[in-house]
Amino acid sequence: MRVLITAAGSYGDVAPYTGLGARLRQAGHDVALATQETFAPLVRAAGLTFRPLPADPHASGGGSGGKRELLRAAASFVRELGSGLVEAAQGGGVDVLLLSTTTAPLGWHLAEAMGVPTLGVYLQPTHPTREFAPVVSGARSLGGPGNRAMGRFSLRMTDRVYADAVRDLRSRLGLPAAAPGAVRRRREEAKWPVLHGFSPAVVPRPGDWRDGLDVVGNWWPHHDPGRPLPAAHEDFLRAGPPPVFIGFGSMAAGEGERLSEIAVAALRKAGLRGVLQEGRAGLMAHGDDILTVDEVPHALLFPRMAAVVHHAGAGTTAAALRAGVPAIPVPVMADQPFWAARVAALGAATTPIPFKHLTAERLAEQLGQAVREDSLKAAAGGIARRMGAEDGAGHVLKAVEGLGAPRRGAGL
Repeated sequence: MRVLITAAGSYGDVAPYTGLGARLRQAGHDVALATQETFAPLVRAAGLTFRPLPADPHASGGGSGGKRELLRAAASFVRELGSGLVEAAQGGGVDVLLLSTTTAPLGWHLAEAMGVPTLGVYLQPTHPTREFAPVVSGARSLGGPGNRAMGRFSLRMTDRVYADAVRDLRSRLGLPAAAPGAVRRRREEAKWPVLHGFSPAVVPRPGDWRDGLDVVGNWWPHHDPGRPLPAAHEDFLRAGPPPVFIGFGSMAAGEGERLSEIAVAALRKAGLRGVLQEGRAGLMAHGDDILTVDEVPHALLFPRMAAVVHHAGAGTTAAALRAGVPAIPVPVMADQPFWAARVAALGAATTPIPFKHLTAERLAEQLGQAVREDSLKAAAGGIARRMGAEDGAGHVLKAVEGLGAPRRGAGL
C-alpha cells in the first residue's frame, strides 16, 4: 500500500512517526511522511519519502502572549497546514492516510475528496472521558462529569481553531460546505478508528471510550542502532558516575542563559555531573562535570543517565520511562502538566516543578531525591519492563493492512 503519514508541530510531535513509518516500510509498504521542512533529514534517515508541509512548527507553540494571540496563531498555522496537506497528497499516489492529532481535523476532508480510508495515530488522548480532564487543560481532575464536559468543550474549541481552514479546504477540494463539528460527529458515529501511541502502563484506556479508540503503546523515533554515540559523549560518560540529563526540547526559546545558570547551580549543589541538551532554548555550559550536546537519540543516551530533567513532552516522558530512569518533570505548557502528573502519580518521577517556578534550589532538591530514592528507580524500571513488551507500531501495521485492498489511482 501507498501510505501517507501526516504530522505537524514540534520535534516531539513528528519524530515518533519516523519509527512508525520505518516499521510500515519494513513490512513492504511504500511510506511517505508529510511534515515541515526542518524535519526532512529525520524522515529521509528513516528511509521514508519526505513530502513538505509549509507550516511553521512553532507558529502556535511559543507559549507567550495572551489566549487570543495564541488562538490567532493556531488558526493561522492550521490554515497554512490545510493548504500544505493538499499539496502533499498530490505529490504521489495515496491508498491510506494516517492522521496525527494536529492533522486529523483537516485530513478527514482530504480523505473524503480522495476516497481513501484513514486511520488516526494520536500521541495524546483527546477524546472526552470521565477519568481525566483534557490533556491541554492541566493535570487537575474536575470529577467525572466535569472531566467529560470539559473534554467536549475542548473539542469545540479545536473546531473553532480549525473552522477557517476547514472552510477553505473544502472549497478548494470541491466539497460541500460543512462545519468542523459536524464532520467530527460523523466520524464519531462511524466509530472512526484511532490508535494512541502511548503506553497503557502510563495512561490505561478509559473505560468510557467508544469502540474504535485503542491505546497500543509507543512508536519510537527512528535511529540507526548501529550508529554509536559520538566519541566525546562516550568519553564523558565513562569518566565518572552516571550524570543527569537536563533538556527542554522545543520549549523556552530565548531563555537559554537563565536555564543554563539554574542547571549548573543545581547540579553542583546536588554534587552531580550533568548532560545539557541545547534544544530550542539554547542551553550551554562547559566544565569537567558538564557536557553540552545537540540532538542525540534518547534511546542511546537516557539509559546511561542517573535521572532525566525534562519539559514533560509526551515523547521525552516516554523515553525516560522506557530507559527505566527517574524523572524530574518541569512542564511548560499544553499537554506537559498532564504527562508530568502521570509519571509522578506512578512513582517514577518527583513532584513536578512548574516551569515558571523553576529555581536552582528547587531543582537541586529534586535532583537529590531522584538519584537517591530507590523507589523512584524501581517504579521507572517496572514501567520500562511493561513498555518493553508492547509493540505499538505493530498494532498500527495490523490496522493498516486490515483496511482492505488498496484503491489504486486515488487522487484529487
